[in-house]
Parts: sequence; C-alpha cells; structure tokens
Amino acid sequence: MVTIRLARGGSKKNPYYYVTVADRRTSRNGRFIERLGFFNPTARGQEEKLRINMERVKYWQSQGAQPSARVASLLEQAAA
Repeated sequence: MVTIRLARGGSKKNPYYYVTVADRRTSRNGRFIERLGFFNPTARGQEEKLRINMERVKYWQSQGAQPSARVASLLEQAAA
C-alpha cells in the first residue's frame, strides 16, 4: 500500500518536513517514490510554511494512495 506522509529533515530542534509518497513498509526517512512538497512548522515572517503540488496529490490519491492524518490536515490547509 502506498501512503502520502511526512519525512523529517532539518537539524535538531529545527524540524523541516517533506511531503512524500512512499510504500508504507519503508522507514520514515527511507526510500520514497516521489516528493510532493514541504512543510516548515517553524517558519517565521515571510518564510513559506507550506507548499504542496495538489495535482500530483490528486493523481496519487486516484491511484489508491492514502494520506496520513497529519498530511490530510495539511492538504485541507493547502486547499483553503
């Protein structure tokens, strides 16, 4: 089964997440199929907090990919 989930990047105490499509059996930061965007929870000022390629998300969902709970809430934010 394929999932749309977050992969952690960044340094200690400064997280940065990539929105990725991956097989659910792979590790969190392991091999992924495609990177769809990013989420920066510590963005300040004019920094971009969230960018997601919605066309590709719709494509992967049509192929049966299931978003994680956190990604589902981010998708709602991006759609608004």
